[in-house]
Amino acid sequence: MQSLQWYFSRLARMSAAEIAHRAGNAARLGLRRLGWERTAPVPEPDESLPGAAFLSIPASIDAAGYIAAADRILAGRFDLFNLHDRLLGFPPEWNRDPLSGRLAPMTHGRLLDYRDERLVGNIKYLWEPSRHLHLVTLAQAYALTRNSRYASGIRHYLQSWLSSCPYPLGPHWSSSLELGIRLINWSLTWQLIGGSDSELFHDAEGKQLKRAWLASIHRHTHSICTHLSRYSSANNHLIGEACGVWIAATTWPFWPEMARHGEQCRAILEAEMLSQNAQDGGNREQAFSYQQFVLDFLLLAALAGRASGHAFSTAYWARLEAMTRFIAAMLDVAGNMPMIGDADDGYVTQLSPESGFRPFVSLVATGALLLNDSALARKAGTLDDKTRWLAGPDSDLRFEQLRSQTAAGKPSAQSFPDSGYYLLGSDFDSDDEVRMLIDAGPLGYLSIAAHGHADALSFTLNAGGTEILIDPGTYAYHTEPEWRRYFRSTRAHNTVEIDGDDQSIQRGNFMWTKHAAARCLEFHPQASSGYFVGEHDGYARLPDPVRHRREIRHIRHSTDRHEITITDTLFCSGQHRVARHWHFAEDRVISARGDLWHTRAGRFAITIRPLEPLGGSLLFHGGSAAEGGWVSRSFGQRVPAPTLRWDSKINGDTVLRTLIEVTTT
Repeated sequence: MQSLQWYFSRLARMSAAEIAHRAGNAARLGLRRLGWERTAPVPEPDESLPGAAFLSIPASIDAAGYIAAADRILAGRFDLFNLHDRLLGFPPEWNRDPLSGRLAPMTHGRLLDYRDERLVGNIKYLWEPSRHLHLVTLAQAYALTRNSRYASGIRHYLQSWLSSCPYPLGPHWSSSLELGIRLINWSLTWQLIGGSDSELFHDAEGKQLKRAWLASIHRHTHSICTHLSRYSSANNHLIGEACGVWIAATTWPFWPEMARHGEQCRAILEAEMLSQNAQDGGNREQAFSYQQFVLDFLLLAALAGRASGHAFSTAYWARLEAMTRFIAAMLDVAGNMPMIGDADDGYVTQLSPESGFRPFVSLVATGALLLNDSALARKAGTLDDKTRWLAGPDSDLRFEQLRSQTAAGKPSAQSFPDSGYYLLGSDFDSDDEVRMLIDAGPLGYLSIAAHGHADALSFTLNAGGTEILIDPGTYAYHTEPEWRRYFRSTRAHNTVEIDGDDQSIQRGNFMWTKHAAARCLEFHPQASSGYFVGEHDGYARLPDPVRHRREIRHIRHSTDRHEITITDTLFCSGQHRVARHWHFAEDRVISARGDLWHTRAGRFAITIRPLEPLGGSLLFHGGSAAEGGWVSRSFGQRVPAPTLRWDSKINGDTVLRTLIEVTTT
């Protein structure tokens, strides 16, 4: 249950129009609670209207991985976030949280408080199987083998879900985003099994299944369109909801209202593509995991548009291209992506069973083929199975042709001023690469900045494709509030913390009230001697206001020696406690000699030291939520990692400098 303070804070983040909108929704929910809502029957579908399909079986693909993955599902074994090979049964018990074992009540889904773990357990784990990514795996195995075991599995899986999760009851009818993702995976499954004429529907049981499935599809689209995320909640949820309905409308155009819903949601996607994604390609939620999540939605929507003869606008495709190039620029030479902002390991679909699948690299590869771009092909390096399913049967040949082209293509950008990210370093995309990604962007998107972290003027450091200084990730959403607060906090990032306080103020798991405003003052990205200067006002709210300005200067003395100087200038009048945090990757071993700390990363040696005396220093490795010393590479999982904290006491304007040296040995 949310506190009264949370409700007051949330109300303060709303406009008058949003308050009126939510009051109307609350009134409708009140009628439902009184049992005054009537569920209209689903009209008969006109299956003579052809649906569009954008999936195709790749010309050459190894079916073994899909067979093995499908067999594990039929054996009742699932991977869910940090739960690997968990025996849930086939099909799983849909309304029971696989993490806590708690069974959710079968009340009206829109009346269910899914944030209350006393009612539903951990809602992320409860929702995940019902996104039906696993159903697509079964359909892929069936499409590749035509084995009746997988056909039977698909039927049993769907029958079980439809009977266990009737509209509108239970947790799987409580979030429009979850309905949208389920529709997308149902569309992929429908395409893979052959649509209305599939062998799965030939007998009496199959015909009954198809009727029930189509009725649920109709109710999914109606439920989403009457409960779209609007106003301060119109982030990735709105894109996912609209994408689900749009793809449903192109796959099952069997009812007149489906076309209306589809056009409504197609217009939403056109608008939100430009609203939620900056001109430089960065997603405005300031969370890189959501960049891949949103790009997946928008990419699938574009493919459905092409297949149905309703292509999206030139502006839509141009922004999709910018988003792909943004991702390509953020990846280091080994394909590592900084874990900036929230991440919940959520995927729209899972078309590849490959071990070590890399979603960001996959999106760059898909973009290379859709945009016919050789530079993106070279950045991706290899083709993955997800791209093969989406890009057509000749994708391998076209990818190799692009990758082998010597044309330079568009130069990679190093500054993304709309999104607030800046790249310093040299020898990018080579084994000698040294790169820093500096964050001078907004806290997050819209008034609640739901998925942002208090990371103004933080940075990451990689050398030769090896992570050195990192963003520690996310770990938790709705549960373990002390760790949710920690991973979002200023002290969990490579920046400066004042008086033990965050730069911005947290007022809930997905809400910030006071937002630090960061900006870049200067940026000169020369390879041999580049520098960045930026500042933020997050501590201007203190009784004695503090303004933090940070200069990061990189000098490449040679391919064997780099020098990075970080100058933190704190403008204030009185006394303050200052903490500088340095978060190292979990496999770094830190040793100290006086005030000089040393670590290695492959053939690179790294030293870090303060250039002014410290008030104290601490090295944490698996400490408390008040201390740190953790990294979370996946949702629900954290492992110890070295975190260095330097403490200083200041009185008035102060300059604190740090020297980092990276040498090749």
